[in-house]
Amino acid sequence: MTKRRRQVKPYWWPPTLILRQAASAVAIGGLTRWRKMPHWFLRYGTRCLPGAGGSRGMGCIGFPDHPVWEMTTACNLNCVHCHTTGGKPGADELTTEQARSLLNDLSRVSNFRMMAFTGGEPLMRPDLFELLDYSKELGFTNTIATNATLIDDDVAGRLHDHGVAIGAVSLDGFTAETHDRVRGLAGSFDAAVQGMRALTRAGILLHINITAMEYNVDQLNPLMTLVDDLDTGILLFYQLVPVGRGRRIEKAALGKDANEWLTSFMAEAQRETNAIVEPVAGPQYWPFLLKRANITNGMMLSVAEKVFHGCSAGRGFIYIKPDGAVWPCPFIEISCGNVRERSFSDIWKSSNVLRELRRREWLLKGQCGDCKYRRMCGGCRGRAWASTGDYLSEDPCCFIHEDGTE
Repeated sequence: MTKRRRQVKPYWWPPTLILRQAASAVAIGGLTRWRKMPHWFLRYGTRCLPGAGGSRGMGCIGFPDHPVWEMTTACNLNCVHCHTTGGKPGADELTTEQARSLLNDLSRVSNFRMMAFTGGEPLMRPDLFELLDYSKELGFTNTIATNATLIDDDVAGRLHDHGVAIGAVSLDGFTAETHDRVRGLAGSFDAAVQGMRALTRAGILLHINITAMEYNVDQLNPLMTLVDDLDTGILLFYQLVPVGRGRRIEKAALGKDANEWLTSFMAEAQRETNAIVEPVAGPQYWPFLLKRANITNGMMLSVAEKVFHGCSAGRGFIYIKPDGAVWPCPFIEISCGNVRERSFSDIWKSSNVLRELRRREWLLKGQCGDCKYRRMCGGCRGRAWASTGDYLSEDPCCFIHEDGTE
Protein backbone atom coordinates (compact mmCIF):
# COMPACT_ATOMS: atom_id res chain seq x y z
CA MET A 1 0.00 0.00 0.00
CA THR A 2 1.33 3.42 -0.94
CA LYS A 3 1.00 6.15 1.61
CA ARG A 4 0.08 9.47 0.11
CA ARG A 5 1.04 12.72 1.77
CA ARG A 6 -1.37 15.42 0.83
CA GLN A 7 -0.98 19.16 0.80
CA VAL A 8 -3.10 20.57 3.58
CA LYS A 9 -5.20 23.49 2.41
CA PRO A 10 -5.23 26.75 4.37
CA TYR A 11 -7.59 26.94 7.30
CA TRP A 12 -10.87 28.72 6.71
CA TRP A 13 -12.04 29.04 10.27
CA PRO A 14 -11.16 32.65 11.22
CA PRO A 15 -13.81 34.35 9.01
CA THR A 16 -16.55 31.89 9.89
CA LEU A 17 -15.62 32.02 13.53
CA ILE A 18 -16.09 35.78 13.46
CA LEU A 19 -19.38 35.40 11.58
CA ARG A 20 -20.55 32.88 14.14
CA GLN A 21 -19.65 35.23 16.96
CA ALA A 22 -21.40 38.12 15.22
CA ALA A 23 -24.57 36.08 14.70
CA SER A 24 -24.37 34.66 18.22
CA ALA A 25 -23.82 38.11 19.67
CA VAL A 26 -27.12 39.27 18.25
CA ALA A 27 -28.93 36.05 19.02
CA ILE A 28 -27.58 35.48 22.52
CA GLY A 29 -28.09 38.98 23.77
CA GLY A 30 -26.83 41.85 21.69
CA LEU A 31 -23.48 43.57 22.02
CA THR A 32 -22.60 42.19 25.45
CA ARG A 33 -21.24 38.95 24.02
CA TRP A 34 -19.70 40.74 21.02
CA ARG A 35 -17.65 42.99 23.32
CA LYS A 36 -16.39 39.89 25.09
CA MET A 37 -15.45 38.24 21.79
CA PRO A 38 -11.78 39.43 21.49
CA HIS A 39 -10.91 37.91 24.88
CA TRP A 40 -12.82 34.74 24.04
CA PHE A 41 -11.19 34.45 20.63
CA LEU A 42 -7.64 35.14 21.78
CA ARG A 43 -7.90 32.71 24.67
CA TYR A 44 -9.57 29.77 22.92
CA GLY A 45 -10.48 30.56 19.31
CA THR A 46 -6.95 30.52 17.93
CA ARG A 47 -6.14 27.37 19.91
CA CYS A 48 -9.12 25.65 18.31
CA LEU A 49 -8.15 26.44 14.73
CA PRO A 50 -5.96 23.37 14.10
CA GLY A 51 -8.50 21.03 15.60
CA ALA A 52 -11.25 22.62 13.55
CA GLY A 53 -9.52 21.16 10.53
CA GLY A 54 -10.62 23.94 8.20
CA SER A 55 -14.33 23.63 8.94
CA ARG A 56 -16.41 26.35 7.34
CA GLY A 57 -19.29 26.38 9.81
CA MET A 58 -20.75 25.07 13.02
CA GLY A 59 -22.96 22.00 13.14
CA CYS A 60 -24.10 19.04 15.16
CA ILE A 61 -21.33 16.91 16.68
CA GLY A 62 -18.99 19.87 16.65
CA PHE A 63 -17.30 20.77 13.40
CA PRO A 64 -19.18 19.39 10.40
CA ASP A 65 -16.46 18.20 8.05
CA HIS A 66 -14.56 15.32 9.60
CA PRO A 67 -14.54 11.53 9.89
CA VAL A 68 -14.81 9.70 13.20
CA TRP A 69 -13.45 6.18 13.49
CA GLU A 70 -14.67 3.98 16.32
CA MET A 71 -11.45 2.01 16.38
CA THR A 72 -12.45 -0.53 19.00
CA THR A 73 -15.36 -1.60 21.17
CA ALA A 74 -12.92 -2.40 23.98
CA CYS A 75 -13.52 -0.21 27.03
CA ASN A 76 -12.67 -0.20 30.71
CA LEU A 77 -16.04 1.35 31.63
CA ASN A 78 -19.64 0.23 31.31
CA CYS A 79 -21.64 3.38 30.56
CA VAL A 80 -25.42 3.12 30.73
CA HIS A 81 -25.93 5.33 27.67
CA CYS A 82 -23.17 3.97 25.42
CA HIS A 83 -24.25 3.91 21.78
CA THR A 84 -21.50 1.38 20.97
CA THR A 85 -22.30 -1.06 23.82
CA GLY A 86 -18.56 -1.04 24.44
CA GLY A 87 -16.79 -3.69 26.50
CA LYS A 88 -14.57 -6.37 24.99
CA PRO A 89 -12.76 -5.89 21.66
CA GLY A 90 -14.79 -7.01 18.67
CA ALA A 91 -13.66 -10.16 16.89
CA ASP A 92 -13.86 -8.42 13.50
CA GLU A 93 -12.17 -5.09 14.16
CA LEU A 94 -10.00 -3.63 11.40
CA THR A 95 -6.40 -4.79 11.54
CA THR A 96 -3.56 -2.30 11.69
CA GLU A 97 -2.94 -2.66 7.96
CA GLN A 98 -6.63 -2.27 7.15
CA ALA A 99 -6.73 0.79 9.40
CA ARG A 100 -3.81 2.32 7.52
CA SER A 101 -5.62 1.72 4.25
CA LEU A 102 -8.73 3.40 5.67
CA LEU A 103 -6.77 6.45 6.81
CA ASN A 104 -5.10 6.66 3.44
CA ASP A 105 -8.48 6.61 1.72
CA LEU A 106 -9.98 9.17 4.10
CA SER A 107 -7.13 11.53 3.29
CA ARG A 108 -8.37 11.66 -0.32
CA VAL A 109 -11.46 13.61 0.78
CA SER A 110 -10.24 17.19 0.55
CA ASN A 111 -12.57 18.53 3.25
CA PHE A 112 -11.33 16.01 5.81
CA ARG A 113 -8.43 17.64 7.65
CA MET A 114 -9.23 16.54 11.20
CA MET A 115 -9.25 12.83 12.13
CA ALA A 116 -11.16 11.79 15.25
CA PHE A 117 -10.35 8.50 16.99
CA THR A 118 -12.97 7.11 19.37
CA GLY A 119 -14.24 3.87 20.87
CA GLY A 120 -14.96 2.16 23.21
CA GLU A 121 -11.79 3.52 24.68
CA PRO A 122 -9.07 4.18 22.05
CA LEU A 123 -6.30 3.71 24.62
CA MET A 124 -7.35 0.06 24.87
CA ARG A 125 -6.17 -0.52 21.29
CA PRO A 126 -2.46 -1.55 21.18
CA ASP A 127 -1.67 0.14 17.86
CA LEU A 128 -3.23 3.52 18.76
CA PHE A 129 0.03 5.48 18.76
CA GLU A 130 1.22 3.87 15.55
CA LEU A 131 -2.01 4.88 13.82
CA LEU A 132 -1.92 8.38 15.30
CA ASP A 133 1.53 8.77 13.75
CA TYR A 134 0.32 7.51 10.40
CA SER A 135 -2.65 9.87 10.45
CA LYS A 136 -0.38 12.79 11.28
CA GLU A 137 1.96 11.90 8.40
CA LEU A 138 -1.04 11.95 6.04
CA GLY A 139 -1.67 15.56 7.00
CA PHE A 140 -4.50 15.12 9.50
CA THR A 141 -4.82 16.93 12.80
CA ASN A 142 -5.65 14.23 15.35
CA THR A 143 -8.31 14.33 18.03
CA ILE A 144 -9.14 11.56 20.46
CA ALA A 145 -12.37 10.87 22.33
CA THR A 146 -11.56 9.19 25.63
CA ASN A 147 -12.99 8.67 29.10
CA ALA A 148 -9.59 9.96 30.35
CA THR A 149 -9.38 7.44 33.21
CA LEU A 150 -6.25 5.86 31.69
CA ILE A 151 -4.46 9.17 31.12
CA ASP A 152 -1.65 10.44 33.30
CA ASP A 153 1.11 12.93 32.47
CA ASP A 154 3.15 10.31 30.62
CA VAL A 155 0.24 9.17 28.44
CA ALA A 156 -0.86 12.77 27.79
CA GLY A 157 2.67 13.66 26.72
CA ARG A 158 2.76 10.72 24.30
CA LEU A 159 -0.59 11.72 22.83
CA HIS A 160 0.70 15.23 22.26
CA ASP A 161 3.89 13.94 20.65
CA HIS A 162 1.82 11.77 18.30
CA GLY A 163 -0.14 14.69 16.93
CA VAL A 164 -3.21 14.89 19.19
CA ALA A 165 -4.41 18.51 19.25
CA ILE A 166 -7.73 18.01 21.05
CA GLY A 167 -8.71 15.55 23.77
CA ALA A 168 -12.49 15.04 23.96
CA VAL A 169 -13.50 13.73 27.37
CA SER A 170 -16.97 12.72 28.57
CA LEU A 171 -18.18 14.26 31.82
CA ASP A 172 -21.65 13.19 32.86
CA GLY A 173 -22.13 14.75 36.27
CA PHE A 174 -20.91 17.41 38.65
CA THR A 175 -20.51 14.88 41.43
CA ALA A 176 -18.64 11.60 41.53
CA GLU A 177 -21.85 9.85 42.53
CA THR A 178 -23.68 10.89 39.35
CA HIS A 179 -20.77 10.48 36.93
CA ASP A 180 -19.75 7.11 38.36
CA ARG A 181 -23.36 5.89 38.19
CA VAL A 182 -23.57 6.75 34.49
CA ARG A 183 -20.08 5.40 33.76
CA GLY A 184 -20.54 2.16 35.67
CA LEU A 185 -17.31 2.33 37.68
CA ALA A 186 -16.59 3.80 41.11
CA GLY A 187 -13.69 6.26 40.98
CA SER A 188 -14.14 7.10 37.29
CA PHE A 189 -15.00 10.74 38.05
CA ASP A 190 -11.82 11.44 39.98
CA ALA A 191 -9.72 9.56 37.43
CA ALA A 192 -11.31 11.50 34.56
CA VAL A 193 -10.68 14.86 36.22
CA GLN A 194 -7.05 13.91 36.79
CA GLY A 195 -6.78 12.78 33.17
CA MET A 196 -8.28 16.05 31.88
CA ARG A 197 -5.80 18.09 33.89
CA ALA A 198 -2.98 15.97 32.47
CA LEU A 199 -4.17 16.65 28.92
CA THR A 200 -4.16 20.39 29.58
CA ARG A 201 -0.68 20.26 31.10
CA ALA A 202 0.54 18.47 27.97
CA GLY A 203 -0.71 21.30 25.77
CA ILE A 204 -3.73 19.41 24.38
CA LEU A 205 -6.90 21.48 24.10
CA LEU A 206 -9.59 20.07 26.38
CA HIS A 207 -12.93 19.31 24.77
CA ILE A 208 -15.66 18.14 27.16
CA ASN A 209 -18.70 16.13 26.10
CA ILE A 210 -21.74 16.22 28.37
CA THR A 211 -24.65 13.89 27.62
CA ALA A 212 -27.73 15.57 29.06
CA MET A 213 -30.38 13.19 30.37
CA GLU A 214 -32.79 12.96 33.26
CA TYR A 215 -30.01 11.60 35.47
CA ASN A 216 -27.97 14.80 35.37
CA VAL A 217 -29.98 17.80 34.12
CA ASP A 218 -30.23 19.14 37.65
CA GLN A 219 -26.41 19.31 37.83
CA LEU A 220 -25.68 21.23 34.63
CA ASN A 221 -25.51 24.62 36.32
CA PRO A 222 -22.80 23.73 38.87
CA LEU A 223 -21.12 21.59 36.21
CA MET A 224 -20.35 24.75 34.24
CA THR A 225 -18.14 25.94 37.08
CA LEU A 226 -16.10 22.76 36.81
CA VAL A 227 -15.94 23.13 33.02
CA ASP A 228 -14.23 26.52 33.35
CA ASP A 229 -12.05 25.35 36.23
CA LEU A 230 -10.70 22.64 33.94
CA ASP A 231 -9.77 25.28 31.32
CA THR A 232 -12.08 23.77 28.71
CA GLY A 233 -11.84 25.06 25.15
CA ILE A 234 -14.79 23.25 23.54
CA LEU A 235 -17.99 22.09 25.24
CA LEU A 236 -20.48 19.83 23.45
CA PHE A 237 -23.90 19.27 24.95
CA TYR A 238 -25.06 15.89 23.71
CA GLN A 239 -28.59 14.68 24.23
CA LEU A 240 -29.22 11.04 24.99
CA VAL A 241 -30.36 9.28 21.81
CA PRO A 242 -31.71 5.82 22.73
CA VAL A 243 -29.55 3.61 20.54
CA GLY A 244 -27.07 0.93 21.56
CA ARG A 245 -27.05 0.40 25.31
CA GLY A 246 -29.03 3.64 25.60
CA ARG A 247 -32.17 1.77 24.57
CA ARG A 248 -32.34 0.36 28.09
CA ILE A 249 -32.73 3.86 29.55
CA GLU A 250 -34.93 5.38 26.85
CA LYS A 251 -37.10 7.06 29.48
CA ALA A 252 -34.09 9.12 30.59
CA ALA A 253 -33.93 10.86 27.19
CA LEU A 254 -35.08 14.49 27.14
CA GLY A 255 -38.50 15.30 25.71
CA LYS A 256 -39.63 18.46 23.92
CA ASP A 257 -39.88 20.63 27.02
CA ALA A 258 -36.53 19.48 28.36
CA ASN A 259 -34.95 19.96 24.93
CA GLU A 260 -36.17 23.57 24.92
CA TRP A 261 -34.90 24.09 28.46
CA LEU A 262 -31.47 22.69 27.57
CA THR A 263 -31.29 24.85 24.45
CA SER A 264 -32.01 27.97 26.51
CA PHE A 265 -29.50 26.83 29.13
CA MET A 266 -26.79 26.49 26.47
CA ALA A 267 -27.40 30.02 25.22
CA GLU A 268 -27.13 31.41 28.74
CA ALA A 269 -24.03 29.30 29.46
CA GLN A 270 -22.31 30.71 26.37
CA ARG A 271 -22.66 34.19 27.90
CA GLU A 272 -20.38 33.19 30.77
CA THR A 273 -18.13 30.31 29.79
CA ASN A 274 -14.97 30.80 27.75
CA ALA A 275 -15.50 27.47 25.98
CA ILE A 276 -17.10 27.20 22.55
CA VAL A 277 -20.54 25.73 23.23
CA GLU A 278 -22.04 23.38 20.63
CA PRO A 279 -25.15 21.16 20.52
CA VAL A 280 -25.20 17.48 19.58
CA ALA A 281 -28.56 15.88 18.74
CA GLY A 282 -30.08 19.31 19.34
CA PRO A 283 -29.80 21.35 16.13
CA GLN A 284 -32.78 23.45 17.24
CA TYR A 285 -30.17 25.56 19.05
CA TRP A 286 -29.50 27.62 15.92
CA PRO A 287 -33.12 28.54 15.01
CA PHE A 288 -33.81 29.10 18.72
CA LEU A 289 -31.12 31.78 18.84
CA LEU A 290 -32.31 33.45 15.65
CA LYS A 291 -36.00 33.35 16.58
CA ARG A 292 -35.20 34.95 19.92
CA ALA A 293 -33.46 37.75 18.04
CA ASN A 294 -36.41 38.08 15.61
CA ILE A 295 -34.28 36.88 12.68
CA THR A 296 -36.73 34.82 10.66
CA ASN A 297 -35.99 35.79 7.07
CA GLY A 298 -33.95 38.05 4.84
CA MET A 299 -30.21 38.57 4.63
CA MET A 300 -29.43 37.68 8.25
CA LEU A 301 -31.11 34.30 7.88
CA SER A 302 -29.15 33.69 4.65
CA VAL A 303 -25.89 34.54 6.44
CA ALA A 304 -26.79 32.28 9.34
CA GLU A 305 -27.41 29.38 6.96
CA LYS A 306 -23.79 29.71 5.82
CA VAL A 307 -22.48 29.58 9.38
CA PHE A 308 -24.83 27.15 11.15
CA HIS A 309 -25.19 23.72 9.56
CA GLY A 310 -27.44 21.89 12.01
CA CYS A 311 -27.51 18.13 11.62
CA SER A 312 -24.39 17.12 9.68
CA ALA A 313 -24.99 13.35 9.52
CA GLY A 314 -23.58 12.07 6.25
CA ARG A 315 -23.00 15.53 4.84
CA GLY A 316 -19.54 16.30 6.14
CA PHE A 317 -19.60 14.17 9.25
CA ILE A 318 -19.17 10.41 8.85
CA TYR A 319 -18.77 7.56 11.33
CA ILE A 320 -16.80 4.36 10.74
CA LYS A 321 -17.49 1.35 12.95
CA PRO A 322 -14.77 -1.02 14.25
CA ASP A 323 -15.62 -3.64 11.61
CA GLY A 324 -15.35 -1.11 8.78
CA ALA A 325 -19.06 -0.32 8.34
CA VAL A 326 -19.70 3.31 7.38
CA TRP A 327 -22.60 5.02 9.18
CA PRO A 328 -23.91 8.56 8.65
CA CYS A 329 -23.52 9.21 12.38
CA PRO A 330 -23.30 7.11 15.55
CA PHE A 331 -27.05 7.46 16.11
CA ILE A 332 -28.18 6.31 12.64
CA GLU A 333 -27.54 2.59 12.71
CA ILE A 334 -27.47 2.08 8.96
CA SER A 335 -24.46 0.82 7.04
CA CYS A 336 -23.76 2.70 3.82
CA GLY A 337 -21.13 0.13 2.90
CA ASN A 338 -18.04 -1.49 4.40
CA VAL A 339 -14.45 -0.43 3.73
CA ARG A 340 -13.44 -4.09 3.72
CA GLU A 341 -15.55 -4.57 0.59
CA ARG A 342 -15.45 -1.15 -1.08
CA SER A 343 -13.19 1.85 -0.78
CA PHE A 344 -14.35 4.62 1.51
CA SER A 345 -14.12 7.01 -1.44
CA ASP A 346 -16.63 4.90 -3.39
CA ILE A 347 -19.01 4.68 -0.41
CA TRP A 348 -18.69 8.42 0.22
CA LYS A 349 -19.58 9.26 -3.38
CA SER A 350 -22.21 6.65 -4.23
CA SER A 351 -24.18 5.71 -1.08
CA ASN A 352 -27.90 6.37 -1.57
CA VAL A 353 -28.32 7.02 2.17
CA LEU A 354 -25.63 9.70 2.13
CA ARG A 355 -27.07 11.22 -1.03
CA GLU A 356 -30.47 11.54 0.62
CA LEU A 357 -29.01 13.13 3.75
CA ARG A 358 -27.12 15.65 1.62
CA ARG A 359 -30.40 16.57 -0.07
CA ARG A 360 -32.43 16.48 3.12
CA GLU A 361 -33.87 20.00 2.66
CA TRP A 362 -36.07 18.63 -0.12
CA LEU A 363 -36.75 15.20 1.40
CA LEU A 364 -37.55 15.81 5.08
CA LYS A 365 -41.01 14.77 6.23
CA GLY A 366 -43.56 16.26 8.59
CA GLN A 367 -42.83 19.51 10.38
CA CYS A 368 -39.11 19.31 9.59
CA GLY A 369 -39.93 19.30 5.88
CA ASP A 370 -42.17 22.36 6.23
CA CYS A 371 -39.82 24.36 8.46
CA LYS A 372 -38.12 27.51 7.20
CA TYR A 373 -35.07 26.51 9.24
CA ARG A 374 -34.66 23.12 7.54
CA ARG A 375 -31.34 24.17 5.98
CA MET A 376 -29.68 25.39 9.18
CA CYS A 377 -31.27 22.81 11.49
CA GLY A 378 -32.95 19.89 9.76
CA GLY A 379 -33.88 18.27 13.05
CA CYS A 380 -31.86 15.48 14.64
CA ARG A 381 -31.75 12.69 12.07
CA GLY A 382 -30.48 10.25 14.69
CA ARG A 383 -33.40 10.96 17.00
CA ALA A 384 -35.79 10.58 14.08
CA TRP A 385 -34.20 7.22 13.23
CA ALA A 386 -34.27 5.99 16.85
CA SER A 387 -37.95 6.80 17.26
CA THR A 388 -39.35 5.81 13.85
CA GLY A 389 -36.72 3.87 11.91
CA ASP A 390 -36.85 6.60 9.23
CA TYR A 391 -33.94 9.04 9.17
CA LEU A 392 -35.98 11.53 7.11
CA SER A 393 -38.97 11.71 9.46
CA GLU A 394 -39.60 14.74 11.67
CA ASP A 395 -37.62 15.17 14.87
CA PRO A 396 -40.00 14.09 17.66
CA CYS A 397 -38.39 16.44 20.18
CA CYS A 398 -38.47 19.64 18.14
CA PHE A 399 -40.07 22.54 19.97
CA ILE A 400 -39.58 25.20 17.29
CA HIS A 401 -43.09 24.70 15.88
CA GLU A 402 -44.83 24.65 19.24
CA ASP A 403 -46.01 28.26 19.00
CA GLY A 404 -47.62 27.57 15.65
CA THR A 405 -45.76 30.37 13.84
CA GLU A 406 -43.55 28.25 11.58
